[in-house]
Amino acid sequence: MTRDRPWIFRTYAGHSTAADSNRLFRTNLAKGQTGLSVAFDLPTQTGYDSDHVLAKGEVGKVGVPISHLGDMKALFDQIPLGEMNTSMTINATAAWLLALYVAAADAQGASRASLTGTTQNDIIKEYLSRGTYVFPPKPSMRLITDTIAFASSELPKWNPMNVCSYHLQEAGATPVQELSFALATAIAVLDGVRASGTIPEDEFPQVVGRISFFVNAGIRFITEICKMRAFTELWDEICRDRYGVADEKLRRFRYGVQVNSLGLTEQQPENNVYRILLEMLAVVLSKNARARAVQLPAWNEALGLPRPWDQQWSLRMQQIVAYESDLLDYGDIFDGSKEIEAKVEDLKTEARTELSRVLAMGGAIAAIESGYMKKALVESNAERLRAIEAGETKVVGVNAFTASEPSPLAAEDGDAILTVPETVEYEQIDKLKAWRSARDAKAAAAALKELDRAAREARNVMEASIACARAGVTTGEWGETLRRVFGEYRAPTGVTLLMRGDASQSITDVRAAVEALSAKLGMKPRFLVGKPGLDGHSNGAEQIAVRAADCGFEVSYDGIRLTPEQIVSAAIEHKVHVVGLSILSGSHVPLVREVMNRMRASGLSHVPVVAGGIIPAEDVLVLKQLGVAQVYTPKDFDLNRIMTDLVRLIEAKESERAA
Repeated sequence: MTRDRPWIFRTYAGHSTAADSNRLFRTNLAKGQTGLSVAFDLPTQTGYDSDHVLAKGEVGKVGVPISHLGDMKALFDQIPLGEMNTSMTINATAAWLLALYVAAADAQGASRASLTGTTQNDIIKEYLSRGTYVFPPKPSMRLITDTIAFASSELPKWNPMNVCSYHLQEAGATPVQELSFALATAIAVLDGVRASGTIPEDEFPQVVGRISFFVNAGIRFITEICKMRAFTELWDEICRDRYGVADEKLRRFRYGVQVNSLGLTEQQPENNVYRILLEMLAVVLSKNARARAVQLPAWNEALGLPRPWDQQWSLRMQQIVAYESDLLDYGDIFDGSKEIEAKVEDLKTEARTELSRVLAMGGAIAAIESGYMKKALVESNAERLRAIEAGETKVVGVNAFTASEPSPLAAEDGDAILTVPETVEYEQIDKLKAWRSARDAKAAAAALKELDRAAREARNVMEASIACARAGVTTGEWGETLRRVFGEYRAPTGVTLLMRGDASQSITDVRAAVEALSAKLGMKPRFLVGKPGLDGHSNGAEQIAVRAADCGFEVSYDGIRLTPEQIVSAAIEHKVHVVGLSILSGSHVPLVREVMNRMRASGLSHVPVVAGGIIPAEDVLVLKQLGVAQVYTPKDFDLNRIMTDLVRLIEAKESERAA
């Protein structure tokens, strides 16, 4: 039997600056990585320049800042783009980053026909889970259509759209929801492309064949194997029956994977190595549903950004399985298994039912605008957390087997993660200003004017965007131009801020404490949940808001992407008793500092502030020095204890004021 070729080995990487990220890329490639997976910072993902007010504290934190063509060239310096397979996790601004990539490849002399890789470009999951959307659904779908039509004629080896169910699972999706919502997204995109008339009918099967997927693999090993086999069979069915694709190769379910980050634990983080290995095996063991590319998180990503050594450890995991084991020597080892076949059929049946429900609503876009899919994910995530709190779902080191020896990995030199200094932001802003000063301002203005015309006249924006890239236009200028044409959008939160009638005993106890506090205050205690900055990962904030309302608090939650000024204004308007800030992007120190300063300046020193997120121990001390009353990290999974803390904080502050 011929040994299979291994999948593409990737690590998800990018931080600080383009030059720093380039060094990391070239180091990882030298270690045997075979493709690149680029993480962009939040300003880049949401179409802002590094000096925009909303970019404060976010520059270079969760990815690399790419403000213009100079940054893109620096990012891929000494990396031949005509030979590299590059995945870019970019969605709302995918058309712009693809334009910059093509312009950089043109400058290298690489032919467009040689470019291989993927732009994630899945805006639907951004409305549901990750929050880096910019424009309303319809113009966003139009931008996706533009990139697909452009790639169809100019980039025949490129995957212009990557349906991403990864973040659906991170937001709490069940396997059935991950299957059905992802397939509904693919249908929405392909139906939109076909209806646009931009692709000749005889070329449409090729477009279908270039749609790829990016999925998540969780710890329920057998279920995840079956989910991937169900994905391959359902996709083949949709391509054949809905789109009439006759060529079996064009119906193949082509996917990359990053295994579950939601299940990584801050407690006993060394256990994450075993979790990551099991989750990877779920997507490589079954030959008929094997991933085309795999990127693994590092063992310490529940603590913060991994170091190069941590990423190397995850890369070596892939290489050992691919090269030292005999996995690639055999056919599909699950074919003929009655247990596997039965579970696959169950998943397919349930997924078809849920998919039919979404399509009956008018498809994925209608289910976004109505809030149906978001509400379903919030409810699934609430049930997941409830099961962990109740001990029904056991998580080793969290709610089971919690006794532990100190980890020498986490304790090494007191520096178990990579930190991005605040100076990176100032340096990036200085370089951005220098870029603007050095470019031909008239050429940049003319290119932006043409982009505006293309957008208003419903022409494909890709060539106009590439012209903008060459003229030195910045990410923020591209984004602002299209914001003027398309407008901005705030998606439904999916959060129901009501007290449910039924409650567990633990919630009943908290409710009694909240009722007693309400009697003292003469009103329900008011709790503002805020997400400052550009971090769109709202799962934690949503669950805190839902639980607080269920316990009897009057909750204000306006969703993601708020400035510190807006949060403080809301605290004044709603006359709140406590403020909670949720930040997972590493920008907690500068953003919390500004919120605290504005609260003091507004006479709100008496209102306690709590914060939550992926916050290193040393930063917990910094936040408390800034005046934060309590800090919660992923280890704090007991939401009822957090609610009890809030009651005590309000009581203490009220006692101080009375004295």
